[in-house]
Amino acid sequence: ISYPGCAAQLFMLVFLVVAEYFLLTVMAYDRYVAICRPLHYGTLLGSRACVHMAAAAWGSAFLYAVLHTANIFSLPLGKGNALEQFFCEIPQILKLACSDSYLREVGLLVVSACLGLGCFVFIVVSYVQISLFLSTGIFAYLKPPSISSPVLNLVVSFLYSVVPPAVNPLIYSMRNQELKDALKKLI
Repeated sequence: ISYPGCAAQLFMLVFLVVAEYFLLTVMAYDRYVAICRPLHYGTLLGSRACVHMAAAAWGSAFLYAVLHTANIFSLPLGKGNALEQFFCEIPQILKLACSDSYLREVGLLVVSACLGLGCFVFIVVSYVQISLFLSTGIFAYLKPPSISSPVLNLVVSFLYSVVPPAVNPLIYSMRNQELKDALKKLI
């Protein structure tokens, strides 16, 4: 494979993987709003908002792929240009670099880990809230009468009506920079 072909292959791989991950994050938010906030769905996620979120996912993935590919291919190759793989992969390209690429590798790993972890946490939190919302609702309305007791009914009603709204400010306040800074100082 040629050098430009390898760069194009790496760019497409990074772009498609990152775009898929960002779109999964957008879809998690969409499902959360549709299930947990159905009356607000039209206002929060109209067709324009969906287009903007999808465009942001694709645009961010494109920018990330360009930066990632440019960073890898800006390294001077001193050990030839033959890869021991049939596919252009980042570790194989870094092995060919003649300069010390340790800082670049660490930088790429840190940026990738932050983006990946941020999306992962958002997806997990969205689906945990959805499952809490659904499981408490299902239990509240579909439990057999034989296990019904006033105390259990009170606990289920509390879980269904108080816990999700109480947890929402905590989750959404994580977007607040002041809270993030305070949390970093605490840790």
